[in-house]
Amino acid sequence: MRERVLGYWALSWVGLIGNIIALPIIALIISYGPPLKVANITLAISIGWPAAIVGIVSSAALLAERKWGVTLTLVSLSMVISGTGPYSVVRLITIQDIYGVGGFTLLTTLLSTLALIYWCNPKHRRNIRL
Repeated sequence: MRERVLGYWALSWVGLIGNIIALPIIALIISYGPPLKVANITLAISIGWPAAIVGIVSSAALLAERKWGVTLTLVSLSMVISGTGPYSVVRLITIQDIYGVGGFTLLTTLLSTLALIYWCNPKHRRNIRL
């Protein structure tokens, strides 16, 4: 019998829905306006959309209880943190929009860090899944 891990299914569904919603939000941020327009486009193409697509695949793998789903989730969350962390700091310092895109990306960074800590739990890798 498998050991039950609290929050596994809820976070898998939240990850799937959140990553699907992230694709149009990233497109909206690209068309947001002139401040940091080149940075917006560059980060969206290089980190934003690939991280969201990897997140969709990893969430689907988690829902299918595949062993590699946790590893892919760690990769996706690391991509999100590496993109949104520095971007939010630069945006908060240069534009000072704590209630705009800068604050949203900072919140995304913090929530992704908490999710990364959760998915690093060794219980996820000890359970025997397909």
